[in-house]
Amino acid sequence: MEIINELEPSKRGIYAGAVGYLGFNGDMDVAIALRTAVVKDQVLYVQAGAGIVADSDPDSEWLETQNKARAVLRAAEMALDGLDNELHR
Repeated sequence: MEIINELEPSKRGIYAGAVGYLGFNGDMDVAIALRTAVVKDQVLYVQAGAGIVADSDPDSEWLETQNKARAVLRAAEMALDGLDNELHR
């Protein structure tokens, strides 16, 4: 974590953290928060990443990361379009 904090220009926030619940009946469901978006002060922040290994191609990994983030942005656009359509009926 110290290396990540040193190298990454912005905080991860919820990205790559655990999200889930523990039920009183013993049920549990958890997941890692990847390809996430957070809205703060009416601004949408999107985070995505790639699994970097020894033989990774930096250009391919960058493109993959952009595509993952673009998918989150597109989902947000679709949600807003649907909401706009509902509000203007």
